[in-house]
Amino acid sequence: MKRAKTKIFHDFIAERGLKSTRQRDIILEAFLVSDRHLSIEELYLHLRAAHPTIGYVTVYRTLKLFAESGIAREFQFGDGQTRYEHVAEGEHHDHLVCVRCGAISEFSNAAMEAIQDEIAAAQGFIIQHHKMELYGLCSACQR
Repeated sequence: MKRAKTKIFHDFIAERGLKSTRQRDIILEAFLVSDRHLSIEELYLHLRAAHPTIGYVTVYRTLKLFAESGIAREFQFGDGQTRYEHVAEGEHHDHLVCVRCGAISEFSNAAMEAIQDEIAAAQGFIIQHHKMELYGLCSACQR
């Protein structure tokens, strides 16, 4: 998966006439090994210790390129920060977002997807994509 996404990204920047840089490759590597929904600041702070020459703006622009290339998806979870996650071909999931601690959990439910498809079909509507975000308190914050 990592190799395929790296190729997709490198092909994308080459098609755009952009340079393949070491900084972009470092950011890509860090992004692809993460299993979290990363904000720009979180990724920047993670990289800063080992790579002090990589600036915040470079991380910001590179994450935007990841989203444009299709290897990442942008999310706004109501905390004022854009977060990024990997895009897996053919995979869909939704999110549970804790309004107290900010924890984000992913879930999938085939029955819920089927109901959404049924509702759309009854309305003569074709779903191209959707997202579901449920906001509340995680189990830790309920205690």
